[in-house]
Amino acid sequence: MSATPVPLSFSTTVTRLRAAGCVFAEDEAELLLSTARTDDELDAMVARRAAGHPLEHVLGWAEFRGLRITVDEGVFVPRRRTEFLVAQAESLAPPGAVVVDLCCGTGALGAALVSALDGAELYAADIDPAAVRCARRNVTAAGGRVFEGDLYQPLPGELRGRVDVLLANVPYVPTEEVELLPAEARVHEARVALDGGADGLDVLRRVTAEAAAWLRPGGSLLFETSERQAPTATAVVAADGLTPRVVTCEDLYATVVIGTRE
Repeated sequence: MSATPVPLSFSTTVTRLRAAGCVFAEDEAELLLSTARTDDELDAMVARRAAGHPLEHVLGWAEFRGLRITVDEGVFVPRRRTEFLVAQAESLAPPGAVVVDLCCGTGALGAALVSALDGAELYAADIDPAAVRCARRNVTAAGGRVFEGDLYQPLPGELRGRVDVLLANVPYVPTEEVELLPAEARVHEARVALDGGADGLDVLRRVTAEAAAWLRPGGSLLFETSERQAPTATAVVAADGLTPRVVTCEDLYATVVIGTRE
């Protein structure tokens, strides 16, 4: 007979997490203890976290702008800095806005944005089937629809020229730098959500090339990039007929480019 597992206490959980190198062991222990339904489940969750799995994958959720967003194994985890992008989008969205969330991952951006708006329509899309399955749980709960396919291709054609806010959380890590990412991202998140090509802007170029055709006059495209890439990104936006501006948040280390169809 197998031995009955010893219930994990807060202190034991913290000790195991610290030994694994978790910097915020106390905070993580509280989350794990509050999420696990049984001692066996807690033991398995601590073991996965200690093995290097992202905390959000272990918990099955992430907090994003006050929402609990479902995060499935292998799906890109929404970053806290991206809350700044959503805040910028909220300030631009008119009443009853039509919102599209491209490269949506979990659908966190779109879900968080429409939860702050009245009467908004939400459409989201991703090329990764695992992300689409995850996003459907978050976006449907927010009253939106999710489509599987490459960028604009799966979206309903009647959205062309009607979009007020186009969120595009495109991958922007240059290919040669992907291997330099922390293992939590590099090993446990889909590469398609990280790798932005040679200079990190390949997917962005494909988004901006068609953005003006989907945006309503006065509508805006918003995407995150690095401070280093921002000058090139704004030039790409301008070349495709949108008026760019860059906004930053030092506290979150976030750089967002907004391209508006005049």
